[in-house]
Amino acid sequence: MKTIVVVGGGITGLTTMHYLSKLMVEQNVEARLVVVERNNYLGGKIHSEHEGGFIMETGADSIVARHPGVLELVKELEFEQELVYNETGISYIHTNNELHAIPAGSTFGIPMSVESLMASTLISEEGKQRALEDLQLPNKNFTKESSIGQFLEYFLGEEIVRKQIAPVLAGVYSGDLYQLSLNSTLPYLVDYKNEYGSIIKGFEANREQFDKAANKKFISFKTGLSALIDRLEQTLTTVEFKKNTAIQAVHKRGEKYDVVLDHETIAADVVVLATPNQTVRAVLQDPVIDEQLEKFTNASALTMYVGFDVADSVLPADGTGFIVSHHSDLVCNASTWTSRKWKHTSAEGNLLVRLFYKNINPRYEQLAAMTDEELTQVALEDIKLSLGIEAEPTVVKVTKWIDKMPRYDLAHNEALGVVVRELAQRYPNVLLAGCSYFGVGIGACIQNGKKTADQILSKII
Repeated sequence: MKTIVVVGGGITGLTTMHYLSKLMVEQNVEARLVVVERNNYLGGKIHSEHEGGFIMETGADSIVARHPGVLELVKELEFEQELVYNETGISYIHTNNELHAIPAGSTFGIPMSVESLMASTLISEEGKQRALEDLQLPNKNFTKESSIGQFLEYFLGEEIVRKQIAPVLAGVYSGDLYQLSLNSTLPYLVDYKNEYGSIIKGFEANREQFDKAANKKFISFKTGLSALIDRLEQTLTTVEFKKNTAIQAVHKRGEKYDVVLDHETIAADVVVLATPNQTVRAVLQDPVIDEQLEKFTNASALTMYVGFDVADSVLPADGTGFIVSHHSDLVCNASTWTSRKWKHTSAEGNLLVRLFYKNINPRYEQLAAMTDEELTQVALEDIKLSLGIEAEPTVVKVTKWIDKMPRYDLAHNEALGVVVRELAQRYPNVLLAGCSYFGVGIGACIQNGKKTADQILSKII
């Protein structure tokens, strides 16, 4: 009987096993299935903590509902009754120490109509007229491999990119827009420009699909995102889980692979490395492949939850949070008003705020060196300045993601193609998976798990 080892018990590794188990039943295939996880819990960057009547997510706080395969997986797990959807409301940009609503009818701050552009309070009349040049400027040079920052600035102008679009997109993709490709962010923008002659007109022509997705577009679960991880573990009855176990190396031995763990070595026919890129480099220790793996980069961030014995109703009406732009005295890069956006996270309806401090922050190095107590004071000052709240917190949760947030820069896709080809030649049954390589969102990880399961099956039958 063949042995498949998945290293990494995050969402990618677990969905790989979920879909592989289904395929094996359908194809009447037997194999030993093993998941290796260094933590004493599964889920990786998905981890919910409960304290003081609040639910706090140390990593991702939700899943994009419309991503292919997300609701399909929930249904397969018979878990629909546990779903919760986000509350809809206004997102703001904090600039000049004021909150300005991100204009209705925009996506990632990009106007989907001339009306949306003109309604913006974030950019000047001159900036709006410059953005209208998108309606006439032809695309002669930009492709999906081009920088999204350069693309948007060329057609819409520097002001709207700097003041309205960059704060939103940088918050989503954790990087410099001028170092991120269109292909790894919003590739359809090139299609819109080429097909309709204008980014804005392209959005107008496809407005219906964005309007449908605008409301209730994120999901979580009644007891937090970890509930999905727990459900997967519960249903994977034929899988051996080796938690609190670190991988040391993977060695090729004939047609098999020795997976060297803390206290044992497993002889595997197929190995899936659904781990951070740093771990893959450490366990393979192959100079040829490492030359490409070192090209993948990561971002860092500090996130903080602060909960109060104060009613959530103190927040601005219909607001769900803000992103910080230029000319603000706030230190944070963004804030989600969690108890407003996710009612299930606050049992008593009290205020729960999440703040983000990213490595693009000019004070990041100073912040990263601070103690949790010092960071708490920074967060409380940000909350006071942005919301006028000076109450003492009842709960504070600090999480530090240091070099653990994959960043898809312009070199990513080319390096990935080389790595996949080299692996296929040098380690035919070792597969890469996960957010370091194939998409950072939970939905992308689920899809990657499904594709990885197909690859595994083709190798064992």
